[in-house]
Amino acid sequence: MFYFGIDWSEEHHNLCIQNQAGAIISELELRHTLEGFEQIDLERRKLDVPARQCLVAIETSYNLLVDYLLDRDYTLYLIPPQATDNYRSRRRSSGARTDESDAAVLAKALRIDLDYHQRLRPNSALTQQILAQVRLIEILRRSIQRQSNQLRAVLVRTYPQALGLFGKLTSQVSLHFLMTYPTAQEALTLDKGSFEAFCRSHRYCRAGLISRRYAQLMAPAPEANPSAVQAYRDQVRILAELLLSQVKCRIQAQSQLRQLFPQHPDAFIFESLPGTGDLLAPGLLAKFGDHRDRFPKAGSVQALAGTCPVTRESGKRKIVSFRRGCDRDFRRIAQQFARASLSQSGWAFAYWRDVRPHCGSDSDAYRRLANRWLAIVWKMWQDRKAYDETYHLKQRAQRRRPRS
Repeated sequence: MFYFGIDWSEEHHNLCIQNQAGAIISELELRHTLEGFEQIDLERRKLDVPARQCLVAIETSYNLLVDYLLDRDYTLYLIPPQATDNYRSRRRSSGARTDESDAAVLAKALRIDLDYHQRLRPNSALTQQILAQVRLIEILRRSIQRQSNQLRAVLVRTYPQALGLFGKLTSQVSLHFLMTYPTAQEALTLDKGSFEAFCRSHRYCRAGLISRRYAQLMAPAPEANPSAVQAYRDQVRILAELLLSQVKCRIQAQSQLRQLFPQHPDAFIFESLPGTGDLLAPGLLAKFGDHRDRFPKAGSVQALAGTCPVTRESGKRKIVSFRRGCDRDFRRIAQQFARASLSQSGWAFAYWRDVRPHCGSDSDAYRRLANRWLAIVWKMWQDRKAYDETYHLKQRAQRRRPRS
């Protein structure tokens, strides 16, 4: 058995190969090219061992090099950067480091603590597609939020009549209106018939609401300085165009996700959870993944999602602190699910109501509820069973029943 430590970067990678005794067999720098990747195979062939007997330690799973190694049957282990820092401090108390020394640290970490590290096993193509769509939707959500805040700030300054004219600022009809009439002066030239024609051309067809919207547009409002209006006119139009394209992309991504999610064999588990809806159910499924042996106990999922705290004990001293080292997207999804479950799960609402007075914020209470939920979801996932609130309440009652 040989241990390969790879310190990666965008342009080059450093490789260190150690044998079972800890002796360094080879050290070299690889370019981030196919020729560079093939040097790993060349070094392996010099050792005259198959790829499956080469254990590779690396700090990322999001890299072309990882895909190359997995395709060639290497056994990969993902070492978190925080763990690498701890191993590095054991080797050099000064904190000095180089790319070569980091590769050696990774190889040694795998050699001495193999059982403590998790083998990297990619999910199925379908699960990877679901995760990619979930991430894309979140990226678009954040971008839409940021740019809508920028647009709102400009409208408050120069065009307050447009705020709330069609409900949400990010609705398609609202953005089309701002693209067509980017200033109050242009909008005020509309007669009622022209306004109705615009609304109907964008599928806004409720007559009563159209009349109300037109009255709102024509109501007296403070007028901005003409020079400021002219200065921001193009910005309103461009921001509306950018937002409209992103809103459409998000709708398309959500439609694709709705088509992908039911195809997964575990979809029934996550869609049975109260409050998950079209986005949280696929998000939870993608974060749990396909390999059940990846999480041998519920605490493994809770730690990855960052919902359980970190406890440090020494003598009489005990410190419980917030877990910062985690998958933050997983924590966001878990907490959003916990919040959504309050309106559809009686026990979840009762738990949140009881724990909230003891928490410093709503977020802390949602995190604690998410921690409870993840333990339940983990058990459902392991047993391949859908959620049943009645069954769960019976189990809770049995656990609370005093022993005779």
